[in-house]
Amino acid sequence: MANEIEFDPAKNAANVQTHLTLRDGRKILLNTPEEEARINAGIAADPDTHEVSDAEFALMRRKPGRPPAAVVRPMLSIRVDPDVAAALRASGKGWQTRVNALLRQAVEQGRLQA
Repeated sequence: MANEIEFDPAKNAANVQTHLTLRDGRKILLNTPEEEARINAGIAADPDTHEVSDAEFALMRRKPGRPPAAVVRPMLSIRVDPDVAAALRASGKGWQTRVNALLRQAVEQGRLQA
């Protein structure tokens, strides 16, 4: 990538980190600078790969949460009888969508004034 760090083993031999220690005490052995150089050379020589640009990398990042809906529905809080709430929930997944469809139908048929 554009912000690569060059490593000179002669200058930084004393500062080379050989492993990472995890919180639980396990140690992960890190690649040596020579191994890193061989890995990077292999990547560069592979015709089926390329260096990912910062713009491409930004597109690959997963955005947390649910994707935005095409139509944003306002949150509605209503009080209903316990047996009505139990029957709605017992109808299974998607019960809120079905309640919305019933209310829409009532509005469209003029049984509820919008």
